[in-house]
Amino acid sequence: MSLKNASILVIDDDQDVLTAVRLLLKTEAKEVVTEKNPENIRNLLSKQPFDVILLDMNFNSSINTGNEGIYWLGKIKELKSEAAVIMITAYGDIDLAVRSLKEGAADFVVKPWHNEKLIITIREALKRKGKAASAPSFRADSVIGTELLGESEVMQDIFHKIEKIAPTDANILILGENGTGKDLIAKAIHQQSLRSDKVYVKVDVGALTESLFESELFGHKKGAFTDAREDRIGRFEAANGGTIFLDEIGNIGLHQQAKLLSVLQNRQVVKLGTNMPVDINIRLICATNVPLPELANESRFRKDLVYRINTVEIMVPPLRKRGNDIILLAKHFSKVYSNKYLKPVLEFDTKAMEKLLGYHYPGNIRELQYTIERAVIMADGNVLQASDLIFSPIESAPATQEDQPDDLKLSSVEKNTILRVIEKHNGNITKAAKELGLTRTALYRRLSKYDI
Repeated sequence: MSLKNASILVIDDDQDVLTAVRLLLKTEAKEVVTEKNPENIRNLLSKQPFDVILLDMNFNSSINTGNEGIYWLGKIKELKSEAAVIMITAYGDIDLAVRSLKEGAADFVVKPWHNEKLIITIREALKRKGKAASAPSFRADSVIGTELLGESEVMQDIFHKIEKIAPTDANILILGENGTGKDLIAKAIHQQSLRSDKVYVKVDVGALTESLFESELFGHKKGAFTDAREDRIGRFEAANGGTIFLDEIGNIGLHQQAKLLSVLQNRQVVKLGTNMPVDINIRLICATNVPLPELANESRFRKDLVYRINTVEIMVPPLRKRGNDIILLAKHFSKVYSNKYLKPVLEFDTKAMEKLLGYHYPGNIRELQYTIERAVIMADGNVLQASDLIFSPIESAPATQEDQPDDLKLSSVEKNTILRVIEKHNGNITKAAKELGLTRTALYRRLSKYDI
């Protein structure tokens, strides 16, 4: 539905807000109705349907719940209104506004808003409303060819959150250990968004060196530096109109963070070798294995950037906390690799399933995937047994031999210590390095040295 044909109800106890919105929308929409008292919502909705409702988060009313907007949103939903509800909130109530998305709001705007932004938000809500009427709801298995599967309560909660936030343009931060499927969740959010027919760009920003960071993300002009032999657009510009996924964002330095914050605040990039800003229109999704409290440590990550990327966060659980999802995923991988290696689909005997459920998976889904692939390749029969499941050797440190030379004994002690600390932190390299008193780079060198 177009805004020109829409009926809009605005509910706010500030007369100045009502007047401003009515004047703004009177030439844009078919009808604009304003109301100061939310207790009249039932009467208004009984008289006529509305396509969009702009609802303030805070009222001086008899309800006095502290979050009146959430209360009245619930009442609108109880009345079976099909209107798209957009919450009007102050900056300090953004947490409540995000909660309202979970309760069924279509979007929210922050006061004071730019008029153009408000109109765009209403148009997008109308577009999503039309799309939702004709499109099927989100299903975990609707993303063909991925391992975004799960029947556990924690995963169902994530699927519900994806369904709510995907149609918005809210910035998303996905948290979780390595190998938990953060990239699959980012892709699912894009595929369920209004930008699904636009480009999806993934960038592992943690792997970008200081010298490459700006060139890769923001682009450069020919001659901007020694190897710049031609003009190049950056990843942000390449993602214009679509979604950009910044993986491992917790691993970038403070200088890089300052550059990124400027781009996200201004929605503009400046290519190396120029002074001309280029406007960008992107949906931002970020992911990191760094826990949020550590991410908010000012000595390693700017808090203003944390707030900028974290309108809504999704915490992805480690595989060991997903119960029978382990079997569900194992069967999925068995089918995938049985087909790949031209074998009949291999089943699991009871002992094999017990072994799968009893393991703690420091490498999470990625480790399970490789374990099942190896088992399918090596299996002789049509049933996988416990002995076919060989987990990562990182979990079984070799015993120190008494007859080793002293230098080998010391190496063995160091290797065993590294293995124990990594196991203690369930494969989290950052935490392990910190406990060992090493940098991440130094720890990676030792992992390579000992073939871990």
